Amino acid sequence: MPKEETPKQIIDSYRKHRGNSNQNWKTILIFILAALLLITGTGFLVFWLTGTELSIGAIFPSDTPTPTNTLTPTPVPPTATPTLSPTIVVPTDTPTVTLTPTRSGAVIYVAQEGDSLYIIAEEFDVDLLTLIIVNRNREDFFLDPINPYIRVGDEILIPAPGEEIPTPTPIPVSAPPGMMVEYTVQPGDSVEGIARKLRSTPEDIFARNEFIEEDQDGQLFVGQIINVRVNLVTPMPTKAATPATSPGSISTLTPTATP
Repeated sequence: MPKEETPKQIIDSYRKHRGNSNQNWKTILIFILAALLLITGTGFLVFWLTGTELSIGAIFPSDTPTPTNTLTPTPVPPTATPTLSPTIVVPTDTPTVTLTPTRSGAVIYVAQEGDSLYIIAEEFDVDLLTLIIVNRNREDFFLDPINPYIRVGDEILIPAPGEEIPTPTPIPVSAPPGMMVEYTVQPGDSVEGIARKLRSTPEDIFARNEFIEEDQDGQLFVGQIINVRVNLVTPMPTKAATPATSPGSISTLTPTATP
C-alpha cells in the first residue's frame, strides 16, 4: 500500500511538475521560432539567388479587402448632331455690259439672220433712206434698186453719224409732158401721193412699173426706184380757205400781252 504523501511533498511535486511543463513549452516555442527563422531565411536566400522581387505582403497576407460594388456605366447612345448641308447656289449669268463706242465715221456691218435694212437703221440710229442710198451707190456691193433686200453675210455700209443724202431737185412744171424720171421712194410715199407730187397718174405709174402690184394696194418700199412720167396732168390750183363769216358779224381781235 503506497505511503500517504505529506502536504509538503504534494506541493514540491506540483512545483516540479509545473517547472517541467514550463520547460517543455519553452523548448517547443524555441523550436517553432527556429523553424520559422529557418524557413524565412531560406525563402529570402532563394529569392535573392533567383532575382525574384520579394513582397512581404505575399509572405504575410493582409486582410482580404471588402469588395466594393463597381458601377458599370450604362452606355448612352450618342445624340445625332444635325449636319447642315450647304445649299448650292447656282450662279446666275451676269449680263456683260458692252459699251458701244461712239462712231466717228462710216463702218461695215455684216448682216445676220433676221436682219433687215429697217432693223439695222434702228440699231445704228441712222436714217433708213440714207442707209439705202449709200449702199445702193456702192461699187463693191449690189443692192437691187427695185427690191432693196439684204441677205445673211452682206456687208452693209453704215454711214457716219449725221450724214444725209442731198435733197432731190424738184421737177419743174415747165418740164415737157411725159418726161420719164427715176424717183426714189421716200418714207410715207404711196402711188397716189407720188402721182400727185409729180403731176402724173396712178394708172401710168402702175403701167411703167410692173413690179408694183395693184392687188396689194401698190405696196412700195423705202429706197425703191420707180419710173414716173411727169407733167401728164395740169396741177389743180389750191384754193385758199376763206374763213366763213356770218352777215353782219364783226371780228374781234384779242391783243396779246407783251411781257
